[in-house]
Amino acid sequence: MNNIEARLAELGVVLPVASAPAANYVSYVVSGNMVFIAGQTSVRPDGTMLTGRLGEDLDVPTGQEAARYCAIRLLSQMKAACDGDLSRIKRVVKLGGFVCSRPQNSGADIPKIINGCSDLLVDVLGEVGKHARFAVSVPALPRDAAVEIDAIVEIDG
Repeated sequence: MNNIEARLAELGVVLPVASAPAANYVSYVVSGNMVFIAGQTSVRPDGTMLTGRLGEDLDVPTGQEAARYCAIRLLSQMKAACDGDLSRIKRVVKLGGFVCSRPQNSGADIPKIINGCSDLLVDVLGEVGKHARFAVSVPALPRDAAVEIDAIVEIDG
C-alpha cells in the first residue's frame, strides 16, 4: 500500500470505481503527463446525488460535504488515469468548481464550499494536492447536483 492509499484508509475514505461518462464524452483524457478530468458531481457513496441550491435548501456545511464527494470522485478518476497507482500523481494543477446557487446569493460562500474539495485533496495528497482553482455560482447543474468540480492533474508519464 502506498502512502496515498494509507492516508485514504486513515481518513476513512473509500474510493468508488471511477464512473463512466453520462453522455458523449470521456471521463478523463491523458495528454503527455497531464490528465484532464471531466466534471465530477456530488454523488454520495450510496450512489445518490446530493442536490440543492445554496441559499435555498443548501447551506455552506452541506455544500462543503457535496464538494468533498466531488473530491472523492476526482481521486477515483485520477486512480483510473494512473492505472491504479495514485503515487504517480505529481501535482493537482487546477480545479474548476461550480456551486448551484440562487442568483441573489452574494457569492461570498462559493469559495468556502469548494474548500470541501480542496481540503480533502490536500489532506490526502499533501503539498502535491495544493492547486490553483476557480469557484463560481451557477443556477443549475446536471441532474440537479449541488456541486460539480473538474481537475487538471500532472502525473509521472
